[in-house]
Amino acid sequence: MPVSRAFAAPGGSHLDDLGVRLHDGTATLRVWSQNASSVELVIFDETDLDWVTDTVDLERRPGSVWEVTTDLLQPGTRYALRVGGPHGPGNTFNPETLLLDPYAKGLAQGDGYEEWRSVVIADGFDWGGVHKPRIPLDRTVVYEGHLKGMTKRHPGVTPALHGTYAGLAHPAMIEYFHSIGVTTIELLPIHAFVPEPRLLERGLTNYWGYNTLNFFTPHAAYASDDARKEGPEAVLSEFKGMVRLLHEAGLEVVLDVVYNHTSEEGIGGPRSSLRGIDNAGYYRQQPDGAYVDTTGCGNTLDTSTDAVARLVLDSLRYWATEMQIDGFRFDLAAALGRNAKHEYDREHPLLRAILEDPLLQDVKMIAEPWDVGLGGWQTGNFPDGFLEWNDRYRDRVRNFWLSDIDYARRASAPVGIGGFATRLAGSSNTFADERGPLASVNFVTAHDGFTLHDLVSYDVKHNEANGENNHDGADMNRAFNHGAEGPTDDPTILAARRKAMRNLLGTVLLSAGIPMLTAGDETGRTQRGNNNAYAHDSALTWLNWEFEPWQEDLRAHVATLTRLRRENPALRPSRYARLGEHIPNASVMDWYDQNGETMEQEQWTDPGNRTLQYVAASTPDSEDFNRILLIVHGTETPIDITLPDAVDGATRFVSLWSSADENPDAQQRILAPGDVLPVPGTSMHLFRVE
Repeated sequence: MPVSRAFAAPGGSHLDDLGVRLHDGTATLRVWSQNASSVELVIFDETDLDWVTDTVDLERRPGSVWEVTTDLLQPGTRYALRVGGPHGPGNTFNPETLLLDPYAKGLAQGDGYEEWRSVVIADGFDWGGVHKPRIPLDRTVVYEGHLKGMTKRHPGVTPALHGTYAGLAHPAMIEYFHSIGVTTIELLPIHAFVPEPRLLERGLTNYWGYNTLNFFTPHAAYASDDARKEGPEAVLSEFKGMVRLLHEAGLEVVLDVVYNHTSEEGIGGPRSSLRGIDNAGYYRQQPDGAYVDTTGCGNTLDTSTDAVARLVLDSLRYWATEMQIDGFRFDLAAALGRNAKHEYDREHPLLRAILEDPLLQDVKMIAEPWDVGLGGWQTGNFPDGFLEWNDRYRDRVRNFWLSDIDYARRASAPVGIGGFATRLAGSSNTFADERGPLASVNFVTAHDGFTLHDLVSYDVKHNEANGENNHDGADMNRAFNHGAEGPTDDPTILAARRKAMRNLLGTVLLSAGIPMLTAGDETGRTQRGNNNAYAHDSALTWLNWEFEPWQEDLRAHVATLTRLRRENPALRPSRYARLGEHIPNASVMDWYDQNGETMEQEQWTDPGNRTLQYVAASTPDSEDFNRILLIVHGTETPIDITLPDAVDGATRFVSLWSSADENPDAQQRILAPGDVLPVPGTSMHLFRVE
C-alpha cells in the first residue's frame, strides 16, 4: 500500500537507536523508562554470570531515554540493567533486580529460571546474494508448524539437526515442502521464550512458545548443540542460515509473533525485563495498578504508549531486515489495536505504522483478529493491508462437512448450502470490497485445536494429560467422530473419516482466499484427541514420518490440490467480481443446482438443498483465461447430477480431482454439458471447463 512520505515511527527521533549500538570501538546503550529515577548498567564475567565485573550509571536524555556510551560493551559482553524508581500504584521498581535489555539481540542463561543476561551481538552475516522469494498472495499456500516438531523425528534429517533451525532447512525438508506444494512456512513462536513456573511444577513445559522473554532474540533451544556451545552469535547465524537456505529454495518464512503479552505474567510473576524497567509504562493497568488483561496470560502490553508501539515496530523491522523474514502472524492481534481506553481501534497508530513503515513494505502481515477482552472479536475489521485468520470460514466449513452431517444422521441437515458457498467464494460478507478475497486466510485447523484427523475422529476433547482435569481447550469444536470415539477398526467409519478429511482439505485448497494447512494434517497426524497440546514436547506433538498407505494417499491428494490451485487462476482471484463489470483478477461466478439449472434464491437457504455446481471464470491480466467447475454435495445420500449446459462456450468438462477417490485419479475423464454424473455422498468433484 502507499507509504506516507512523512512517515514517522511512534515517539519520533527520541526513541531511535534503543538497545546497544556498536561504533568506533565503543558502544552506546539507550533504554526507555519514563518513571525511573536511576538506571545502571551491570557487566558480568564471560563465563560466570553471577560475577559482576563493572557497573556504570546511565544518564537521562529527552524522551525518557537513559543513555551511556562506554567501551565496556563489546561483542560477546554479558550485561544486565538495574533500575530504581518511586513506589506506588503501577510501579514495581527494585534497584537490586537484574533485568534484560528489551532490545537485546542475544541472551545467555545462568542456572535459575530468571537467571538471564543480555549479550552484545556484532550481527554480521553473508546472505550470499539470496533475496526474499516474495510469493504473490494469490499463489501463497501457508504451512503452519512447530519448528522442533516438524523435524524431531524425520529419518532423512541428520540426527544432530533434529528439532533445530538447521534441521528445518535440511534438503530432506525442502524436498518435502516442495512435494506437497506449500510456499510459505509459518513457524510457531521462535522469539526467546520460557515455560511458565506452574507448568514446570507439573512436569510439563510451554511447547508452543507463546510466553515471550525477549522480542529480538531467536530461541536458543532450537539451535544445534554446536551452535549453542559457541554462543548467541552462532545461534543467530544458524537461524539466518536457515532463512537463507529456505529462500534459496523459493520458500518464505513467516513468524508467529506474540507482542500482546510477555512471560512476566501477572503482578507477582517473574520480573525479568519490562516490569522492572517501567511497569506503569509498558503494561495496561487500572489506576490502582491492577492489570487490564485482554490476553488471558496475566498481562497485556500497552500499545497506546509510544514506547511500547515503538518496541513492537522496531522488533518487526529487525526481523524483516536483519533476519530477512517474509511475514508475521500476530497472535491475539486485537490487543495490539487497543487505545488508551483499552478499546479496539482499526486505525490505531501502531496498526497504521506497521502498514506504512517503509522498512516493512512487501512483508506479509497476518492478524489473528481477536483477543479475550471486551470487544475483542474483530474478524474482518482490520485495516486494508492486513490478512486475517478467518474463523468464520473455519466454523462454517467444519459445520458443513462435520456437525451438520452428524445432526442429519439423527434428524435432517439443519442448514442449506448458502453460507458454505459464501465462504468458498471468498467471504465477501466478511471482508470489504477493497480488501478482496485474499484478505482471508482460510483454514479448518491450526496448532490450537484438534488436528484434522482428530476433528473427524472425536466428538469431544481428551485433554486429561494436560493436568487440568480436561477443563482447558475449546469445548465447541464442530467435530464429528463418524460413529466411534477415537480409534476404531470399523472399515466403514474409517472410510468416512478419510473422505471427510479429503473434503476439508479440498475445501481449503479450492476456496478463494489464502489457504493455510497445519503441519501433519496432510498425512492425518493425531494427538489422540488432545485439542490443547501446548504443554507437551513429546511424540504426542512431534510429526511422525512413518506413514501407512492411507496417509500416503492423503498426502498425494494435497499435492494434487496445490498443483491444481497453481494451474487454475480461476481458483485464486485477488478481487471480488461485480455484476456487469470487468474486474481484472476477479473470478466471475455462476451457480447451478443438481439439475444444471441456475440456482434460485430459495435454494440457498433450503436445508433440503445441500448440493451445488459452481463455475468460476478468471479475468486475468497476466495469465491465460481459465474456467473451473466445482461440484459440492453435502449429504450422505448419493445423487445424480446433470452438468450445466448453459456455460457460455463450454464444450466439455475435464475431470481433475474428486474427494470420493481414495487416491488421486490421474486419468482425466471427459464429460459433456448435460451429461449425468453419479456423485457419492458427501463429496466434491473438480473439473476444468473447456
